[in-house]
Formats: sequence, structure tokens, C-alpha cells
Amino acid sequence: MFALVSALLLGSIGFYLYQSLQREIAWRDDQALLGRLERMQALISDSDSIEQLRGRPKLYENMLGNRDNLLWIVDDTGKVLIEINPVRMTLPELPAAPQARLGDGHSSESVRLAWQDVMQGDRGLTLIAGKLLREREQMMGVYRLKLWLAMSVGALLAFAFGWWVSQRGLHPVRLLAKRAAGIDVQHLHLRLDEFNDLNELKLLCSALNQMLARLEDGFAQLSRFSEDLAHEMRTPLGNLMGHTQQTLRRSRSIEDYQNLLVSNQEEYERLARMIDSMLFLARTEQPNACVTFEQISLHDLIEQLCEYFEGVAQERDVQLINQAQDQLLGDSGLIRRALANLLANALRYAIPGSAVTVSSEISEDRLEITVHNYGEPIAAEHLPRLFERFYRCDPSRNQPDDSGGLGLAIVRSIMQLHGGCVTVDSTEAGTSFHLEFPL
Repeated sequence: MFALVSALLLGSIGFYLYQSLQREIAWRDDQALLGRLERMQALISDSDSIEQLRGRPKLYENMLGNRDNLLWIVDDTGKVLIEINPVRMTLPELPAAPQARLGDGHSSESVRLAWQDVMQGDRGLTLIAGKLLREREQMMGVYRLKLWLAMSVGALLAFAFGWWVSQRGLHPVRLLAKRAAGIDVQHLHLRLDEFNDLNELKLLCSALNQMLARLEDGFAQLSRFSEDLAHEMRTPLGNLMGHTQQTLRRSRSIEDYQNLLVSNQEEYERLARMIDSMLFLARTEQPNACVTFEQISLHDLIEQLCEYFEGVAQERDVQLINQAQDQLLGDSGLIRRALANLLANALRYAIPGSAVTVSSEISEDRLEITVHNYGEPIAAEHLPRLFERFYRCDPSRNQPDDSGGLGLAIVRSIMQLHGGCVTVDSTEAGTSFHLEFPL
């Protein structure tokens, strides 16, 4: 591409120079022909008769200067009075020209003509000056050849230098590609910082390093997720196997077998909730996950959730307060699930006798829903990881009806589907989860 661009540029410059030279030479020749007509007219005016001028041929022969010039003086009857015609060219037929005119001759020879009609005494004369174009054409042909040679050599040099420049300029890219090819799953911690000093690769290296950092974080989360998933599923399965094996060691009464089935049913429900949550997360993180947007009254939606959790709230001696009043555009089913997870989490960790408050506020270009409860503050080191799958601040506080460590991860996925985000802050004044939706 570099060579092609160079060749096109050289060709354009060569064409421009050729056309400019051609126009300049043609203009100079035309001016010379017109000047010759003026001098011949002056000679005729200074002479008493054409016969006297014919007797002194050196006056106008010296003026012509070479064999490429032509001259005719013709009277009004068509008789040639003076002729300088080294190539024996036929006298051209020209239209009347009170003023000097220019034109190309129509003959076997390429010729440029200038002519004018003048009066000498009582008779009319036609002055014709011409210039053969053979020398001009030969000169322009040689110039064209030199231009073609120069452009051909320039194109070849452009190809050669372009190849050399590309090889030299892309050498760091090849080194970068070689280094990047050596980064695999076991070496995601490696970075391409040694290329940051090259201006050509500075932005690319920065983007690649950021990508590697994201991949490393994602792979670490995936590894933790696999470990946590195995741990979370091993616990209920271990309980099922232990209880079953213990019961089968000897014959039991029907009541003992019924108690075993009830206990197993609880573990089955826990596994079912976990699998359902994992399937929901998998679906929401698909690139083609669809969301049905509709206008939602937050007050009515949260009022329904408060009625649903009323029994749990009374059992824990916690009051539910609905202060949301705004309208929201979103998927009502998904938003109901996100708020239900936050309310269940707030009721689980709220201090007895306190209140769980749900409020909403519009500021600038976003709508924020806040779920606040009074309880033991969450340590600062846990806040950045609260929304990771299976993460718990205190695994020993698992409860049979909890979400398996996936509730807050589901909330984050739902917010991402709506183009929003979820944040949390926790102090002695309580813990608040904030759902921020773009308007």
C-alpha cells in the first residue's frame, strides 16, 4: 500500500509537470508567432512596396532563425508575394482575420499557424507565420520517457523501502505477538510492560495489559466459583448420605423413617434452590438475554413484597416500612426478585425490634432504591466481595432457608441487565443496599 500510494503520488506529480511544461512551451510558441506577425507588419509599413521588401530577403529570413519556421505574405488575389517554406508545405486555406488569430494547420506536418489580414495602400495582404511542431514533439517525447523512467524507478524504490520500513516498524509487533503467545492459563499474571516505551505500541500494550488483568480476575473468580460450588453441594449431599447411612445400619420404626424423609426433603429443597439460582445466573449472563421493560409503580411492588414477608418480619420482631413513591421502567419480575433477595437478606440480619426501610429517590439521570436495616455492621474487607457467588462473611451462620450465597450475585446480574448497578455501605447506623437505575 505504501508503494502504491507512492507510485500514484509520483504519477500525479509527473502528469502535472508534463502538462505544465507542454502548456508553457505552447504558450511561448504562440507568443513568438504573434510577435513575428507584428514585426512583419512593421516591416511592411516601413517599406514603400512589397517588391522592395522582396528585394531584401535577409530582413525577414534572419528573423525566422531556423528551418522549423514558415512565412507567407499573400495578396487579396491569392498570389504568394513572399514565401519561406523549407518543407515545401502547401499554402493553408485560412478564414479572414482582421485581428491576429492562432490555429493548427491541417496537413501531413504538425504545424502551428498565426495569421492576420492587413492593408498596404489600396490592396489587402494576408500575413501567415507558422512553426513546425516536430522539434517540440520530439522534446516532449524524450521528457515523457524520462518521466516514465523516473516514476518506474521511484515505484521500485518505494516497494523496496516500503518493505524495509514495514519489516523494521513491525518488528516490535512481532515481538509483542511472540510474548503474548506465551501467556496461558498458568501465566495470566504476566504483563507486557517492556513494550510501553515504544510509542507505536504504547496504547496497544496498555489495552492488552488491562485485558489480561480482567481475564486474570475472571479466571480467579471462576476458580473460586468452582471450589465454592463443590463445597456448597458437598454439604447437603454429605448430610443426605450421613443421615441415610446412619438410619440404614439397623431397623427403624416408621416414625424414624418419616423423620429421615422430612430431613432429606429439606436438603433436597436447599439443593433445588441452589440449582435454580445457578440456572438463573447463567441465563442472565448470556449476551442475548432479553428484558421486558414496562412501567412499574415502586410503591405497589414493594407493598406486595412487604405483605409476602410480613410473617417472617413478625417472627423476627422486625417492622417493614415502605417509603418508595416513584415510577420505574424495567422488568417487573426481575426487579421483584432482586428486591425480594435484598429484603430477605435485611430481615435475616436485622436486630429484633428494629425496622427495614425501603425508599426511592431520583437524582439527576438515575433512580436509586435503598434497602436499609439496622444490624451488625459488615467489615470493610467483606464489602468488595459481597456480590460474588457463594461468598459469605461468616460461613458458620448459614441458615436452612438462605440463598446458598447466590442471592446478592443474582441482584448484581439483574442490575446489569437493566444497565444499572448495586452498591452497599455498612456502618454503626446500619447497612444499606442501593439499586441505581438509569432513567
